[in-house]
Amino acid sequence: MTAAREVLDVLTRNARETTEDIARQTGLSADDVEEAIAELENDDVVHGYQAIVDWDQIEGGGVRAIVELNIGLDRETGYDEVAERIAKFPVVEALHLVSGDFDLAIVVSGESMEDISGFVSEQVAPMPPVTQTVSHYVMETYKDGGQLFDNHDDDDRMSVSP
Repeated sequence: MTAAREVLDVLTRNARETTEDIARQTGLSADDVEEAIAELENDDVVHGYQAIVDWDQIEGGGVRAIVELNIGLDRETGYDEVAERIAKFPVVEALHLVSGDFDLAIVVSGESMEDISGFVSEQVAPMPPVTQTVSHYVMETYKDGGQLFDNHDDDDRMSVSP
């Protein structure tokens, strides 16, 4: 495994690790870790560091949805052009070209379901290449960013025995 890959493995588990902690975990020197991180950032492999938040624990945490899009391509328009337009909206958290029954999957956040449905109906659906949208509102998050959210209430249903 390369030094960069070892450093990435540690950073994806916890981006707050110090250079010394990463060095200790990987067996690399602190200088090698710093060099690997700088190279990963300069090569646009690492695009940023962020907290993974359980928004369900925050009052007024908002709403998230996964929106499926079907795209009708022509000779002048490709997936990349459509994705670039959609990615510019601040409510778009993630955007993926996917295989299957639809073309693009967008993760969108807003203050309410109305905010998200307004964004989809007013900004995304009217784009000429977009032929269909399907929105799935996130009801509960069990794991995000590789982190398990284990603070959910235990199942309070009563057991039934014959």
